[in-house]
Amino acid sequence: MLDLKSGRRAKIKRNRLLEEREPRDWKKIFHRALRLAVFSFSAILVVAGGTLSAQVILDSGYFHISSIRVENAARVGEEEIVALSDIRLGSSIFSLDLAMIGAKIEENPWIAQAAVERLFPSEVVIRVREREPKAIINLGYLYYVDGEGEVFKVLGGGDRLDFPVITGLDRTEMLQDPEPPRRKLREAMALLLELEGREVFNLAQVSEIHIDEVEGFRLYTNRGGVPVRFGHRGFRQKLDRLERIYPELEPSLQALKYIDLNVADRIIVKLDNRRRTGRG
Repeated sequence: MLDLKSGRRAKIKRNRLLEEREPRDWKKIFHRALRLAVFSFSAILVVAGGTLSAQVILDSGYFHISSIRVENAARVGEEEIVALSDIRLGSSIFSLDLAMIGAKIEENPWIAQAAVERLFPSEVVIRVREREPKAIINLGYLYYVDGEGEVFKVLGGGDRLDFPVITGLDRTEMLQDPEPPRRKLREAMALLLELEGREVFNLAQVSEIHIDEVEGFRLYTNRGGVPVRFGHRGFRQKLDRLERIYPELEPSLQALKYIDLNVADRIIVKLDNRRRTGRG
């Protein structure tokens, strides 16, 4: 059966809901929409105006490069560094790829590091750190080695030769497996560093450093070419022991076969009988 009473109550409830709904305030809605449109248009104008202003400044030449300054260059000329950078006066300072420019400059073997910086509005600064040769290595050709053990430049005409020569490393091995030779070179540089500040036995007394995988390091004296056996470690202590007796040994270097510093707390000096007697 149809429940007339229930149906009537539902109809009355729906009618009351319709009566309770407020009419839309179209005026208020219009004002909101207008404010939103004005805000959006203003934002567009600000962005467009900023972009136009920036473009006007860029086109005016205010940020065009007017000077390139090079700092810390000694061996490599400033003009050569600027040429390597490929920076052009008059170009926009914003167009520079600083990392790529630094890498280009570092292609010069004398340049260990190049940092490029913008100084607004129109200057570029190039700060370089040059390599300093500490030794020469014989790898078929003669190369400079810096204090970090990096082989960085083949010697050419006019390059200085008054550095200790490192021997015993093979070019092929360095190309095939470079890390072990590089480690040996760093150890050789550590030995040279120990020699640098000494007064009795120093770099002036050394002509060659030979690297041997088994025996370690051997120095050869400038005078007489006497091998001084250092082994693999403890360079400072061994040099301290050598310096205590070197003034007594130096006058007779021509008669020595070798000096061995590998025995703890002792120095073994071997005489060369042929040299001493003048035979051979």
